[in-house]
Amino acid sequence: MRNYEVGLIVHPDTNQQNLDELLTKIKGWITEAGGTVAKVDVWGKRRLAYVIRKQRDGYYAFLYADLPGAIPATLERNLRLAESIMRFSIIRTES
Repeated sequence: MRNYEVGLIVHPDTNQQNLDELLTKIKGWITEAGGTVAKVDVWGKRRLAYVIRKQRDGYYAFLYADLPGAIPATLERNLRLAESIMRFSIIRTES
């Protein structure tokens, strides 16, 4: 198992309930694949450094997880298909 940080920028029109549901769905993808979520850090709505999909704001969220080797590719595919996620990043971190 390797440690990963999954960073998300979610569309600003998403309400809090939908954001919670999205994070629960992502945690479900991780646990179904055999990983564990160590921490979820939601920063809230912030100004973006540059315009993404004609939006200047977005909700920032970070998930810290332990994942088996092949899972980041599957997780990346699922994150690409989620319409409310404007940007994401999956980074391997040191333990």
